[in-house]
Amino acid sequence: MELSATHIWIIVGAAMLIAELLTVSFVSLFFSIGGFITAILSWMGVLPTFNSQLLCFSVVSVVSLMLLRKPLKKLTRKNATSPEYSEYIGDKASVIEVIPPNGEGKVFYRGTEWIAISRHKGEIPTGKSVIIKSLDGIKLLVEEA
Repeated sequence: MELSATHIWIIVGAAMLIAELLTVSFVSLFFSIGGFITAILSWMGVLPTFNSQLLCFSVVSVVSLMLLRKPLKKLTRKNATSPEYSEYIGDKASVIEVIPPNGEGKVFYRGTEWIAISRHKGEIPTGKSVIIKSLDGIKLLVEEA
């Protein structure tokens, strides 16, 4: 069985979609969109030549990337910092490595070591308790208790 151009573009779209699911970088997704739209237009006979299909794939992928990537990243960023991490805020942790003024140290919290950042003007010595104010990725923003 010989593959038609439509089948090839469907395979490209599916491969890019799988790549996006594995990386979650919001780049391959737009090449997937380009592949699927090119497949549909090829199937309809709107894009009869390979050059026209390649041009359509490129234009649709780049335009969708430019228009939709930032809004999608903002949307997912809001969800990533909402309720699941709010349980840490207000809890106490113990300093196990000195936290310098406006610098990083380490705290012990819930059975593991965490990188801690203090916006406090003074040094927080080992053994002191700190209160978790927020999270910055995998770092805890703390202040002296």
